[in-house]
This record gives sequence, structure tokens and C-alpha cells, in this order.
Amino acid sequence: MTAAIRQYLIITGNYWAFTLTDGALRMLVVLHFYQLGYSPLEIALLFTFYEFFGVVTNMVGGYLGARMGLNRTMNIGLFLQIVALAMLAIPAAMLTVPWVMAAQALSGIAKDLNKMSAKSGIKLLVPDEQQGTLYKWVAILTGSKNTLKGVGFFLGGVLLAAAGFQGAVIIMALALGLVWLSSLFLLGQDLGRSKAKPAFREILSKSRAINVLSAARLFLFGARDVWFVVALPVYLHTVFGWDFWSVGGFLAVWVIGYGVIQTLAPTITGHARGKSGAVLWAAALALVPAGIAGGLVAGWSAQAVVIGGLLLFGVLFAINSSLHSYLIVSYARGDGVSLDVGFYYMSNAAGRLLGTILSGWVYQAYGLEACLWISAGLVAMAALLSMLLNERRAVVA
Repeated sequence: MTAAIRQYLIITGNYWAFTLTDGALRMLVVLHFYQLGYSPLEIALLFTFYEFFGVVTNMVGGYLGARMGLNRTMNIGLFLQIVALAMLAIPAAMLTVPWVMAAQALSGIAKDLNKMSAKSGIKLLVPDEQQGTLYKWVAILTGSKNTLKGVGFFLGGVLLAAAGFQGAVIIMALALGLVWLSSLFLLGQDLGRSKAKPAFREILSKSRAINVLSAARLFLFGARDVWFVVALPVYLHTVFGWDFWSVGGFLAVWVIGYGVIQTLAPTITGHARGKSGAVLWAAALALVPAGIAGGLVAGWSAQAVVIGGLLLFGVLFAINSSLHSYLIVSYARGDGVSLDVGFYYMSNAAGRLLGTILSGWVYQAYGLEACLWISAGLVAMAALLSMLLNERRAVVA
């Protein structure tokens, strides 16, 4: 086993462990606070700091990764997630909204430090001329992460039922602590550290390709979260009458399948992995939420339309997400890669923040159909922006 593969496996293992706790915590918070009587908009607001600080973290985290090394930013992310879980392990009577939002803020910082470090690290382990290998490695990392996020959703529901909210977060904090201690000793010490120390102003990308791709990513992930984060779980529970086990289990299976499709994306897209692929797959995706909304307005079977549409949305979104994840790593500079990747995932986090806020507010005010129409419009914007990309891979100086 080569040193590069060993580091890839350590990075992936860290990412997997973190993702399990992240997915479980998301489901724990949604279900636990809905049980306590919080409205969909109030639940969405609990996650606003999570998403907002993800934007800030990606902006600054890429700079820190280039100066400090990606091993340090990844380990800092793991440690902050442990602290966030510990903050939520207090008695339920003390879990005020500001306290939960503060814990979510730490978790958001932790998640995006971890993600930026993992995605940037792969760029440094694959020779620049092996773009096919790079696409496959990014797809495996991204897809397996989302598969485990789905497992995390299910784990959150199981832990909530078996150990209660407080017990669940304590168990996760202890398990992640072991992973963090291992990572301190196993992860390469100079991974991702830039040879030339970048200035802070370099956090903003000078590459047209990365700016365009970042804008498309913002709209793409806003389109997913505008109906997936709060609106969909609450809709499944209140309109379909599903219990929390059913909601958590279904969404877990959906995300697991989504992750599997992401790992298969290089096979599905073939060589259409540049501008043409990004435009084609985004345009196809835009039709799905519009079709679901149209079916609901027409009075078709809600369960058939929503569940069937959600499955198709998952397949197409997984392909779009995996293709985008490859493109940013491909476009990014070799030296100081975390600066470009951090800027890109700042847009990703901004899209999630936009979608999360809209998901609670629009669903509460106008219902699921409105969330779906907005989703279709946001994906259409991503497709239009993708038309501005270079057809061939850009080399960023």
C-alpha cells in the first residue's frame, strides 16, 4: 500500500466518522425539537448558525489550511464537533434556543473544516494528469460520505429512541473522541501546507471558472435544502402520518442511495465531465421538482408523486453533486488547493443557508408545492450559470 493510499484511507475514515455524527445530530435536533412543540420555521432557525458559520469557515478555512496544513484543520474540525456534542449533553431544561444555536454554530464550523480538508487533501494525492482517477477518488469520498450521512439519519432516530437526546450525544462524543486521538498520530503532518504563505486577501478566488462553478453550486444546494431540510420531514410526518421511525428510516435510505449513485457518477457521466455535463445534468434535475409540484397541484396521489419524485431527484442530484465536486478539485491550484476549495464550499454553505431558511419559512407560509417551485427555479439558475464554464479543464495559475 502506497503512502498516498494510506493517507487517502485515513482522510476518508475521518470524514466517515465525522459524517455519522453530523447526520445523526441533524436528525436528533429535528425530531427532538419537533417533539417539544417547535414550529418548522423555529426548527429551521436552529440550523441557521450551523449554515452561516459554514460560510465563514470555508472562507477562512481554506486560508488556514494553506498556512497550517490540512492535517491540522481536519483535526481541529473533529475536536470542535466533540465540543458541540458535549454542549448538547446538558439536561433538557437547559437546552435553550441560543445555546442550541451556539452548539450548531460550532458543529457547522467543524463540518466545513473537515470537508474542506478532505476534499483538498485528495487533490494532493493524485497526479495532475490522472483526471479519471481524480474523478473516481472524489466520487468515492463524496458518495461514501453521503451514504454514511444516511446511516447517520437512521442512527439518530435509533439513538433518540434507545438512549434519549442526552444519552445519544454523549455516546457520539465519546466515539468521535477516539477517532480524533487516532487522527492526531496518523495523518500526514505537512499535508496541504502551501510552499508560499498566502496573504489573507487570497481567500477570494481570482479564477473565472471557480467563481462560476461556485455560483452554480450555491443555487444547486439551495434548491435541495429549500424542500429537503425542514419541509420534507415535517410533511412526511404531518400529511402522510408517518411516525419518527418511518421518517428517519426513509430519509436514511434516500441519502444512502444518493451516496451510492454519487460513487457511480464517473461511470454514468462518462467523459462528459466538463461544461456540457454540468449543463445537461442540471437541466434534467430542474424538471423534477417542477414535476412533483405540478403533480400535487393536479391532485395526483401525493404519496406516489412525492416519493417517486424524491427518488428521481436523489439520482439526478447525486450525479450533479459528484460532478461538481470533481470539477472544483480539478480546477483548483495544486499549491494552496485549500484556498480554491474553501472558496467553493463557502458558496456551497451559503446555498444551504439560503435553502434552510426558505425551507422553514416557505413551507410554513405556503406549503410544500411552493418549496418545490422555488427548487426548480434555483436548479435552472445553476444550469444557466454552468453554461459559462470552460469546456475543457482550466489550469489555474
